[in-house]
Amino acid sequence: MSVMEINGSAVVAMMGKDCVAIASDRRFGVQAQTVSCDFQKIFQMSDKVFVGLTGLATDIITVSQRLKFRSNIYKLKEHRELSPKTMTAVISNLLYERRFGPYFCEPIVAGLDPVTGKPYISGSDLIGCPVEPSDFVVAGTSTDQLFGMCEAVWRPDLEPEDLFETISQALLSAVDRDALAGWGAIVHVIEKGRITTRTLKGRMD
Repeated sequence: MSVMEINGSAVVAMMGKDCVAIASDRRFGVQAQTVSCDFQKIFQMSDKVFVGLTGLATDIITVSQRLKFRSNIYKLKEHRELSPKTMTAVISNLLYERRFGPYFCEPIVAGLDPVTGKPYISGSDLIGCPVEPSDFVVAGTSTDQLFGMCEAVWRPDLEPEDLFETISQALLSAVDRDALAGWGAIVHVIEKGRITTRTLKGRMD
């Protein structure tokens, strides 16, 4: 079993019309044994920027704390909010400087640009090589299932409520087919004026 599959995880981000959504499952397990179902995998780094982390649970906690630290330092130095594109660069630097003994996590960034309000999503591998798609990005042990579901249900220019329904159905259907992820989900929908967070019930078996 790969190190990336020990704890199990599923994170997905989707673009909408002037909005963006990011969702994750809530299971924390050790291989097939479930330990808890309230594990945080999505972290708010600034007003309109969220980072989802998949992979080894200990590295998820470490990387989230280091990213929060770098985000706070950026705000103090620059006197402005971190944009999601800048957050991608910060993540890429953090992961690549540890490339010979990497953090075992794959991050996803979702947010709105603080100046233009334009939606942005990106993903990265464990040594920080970024990808910036215009539709959706997935990570975790459920990637195959998530790709299939997202390609089937995603449409361009989804309104916030439609985006919520789409990302929720994609995630819940995908984790039902992955024994290492699931046990509930959490969804954040980021719009210009507000952020909506909803917790979803999933199968607990």
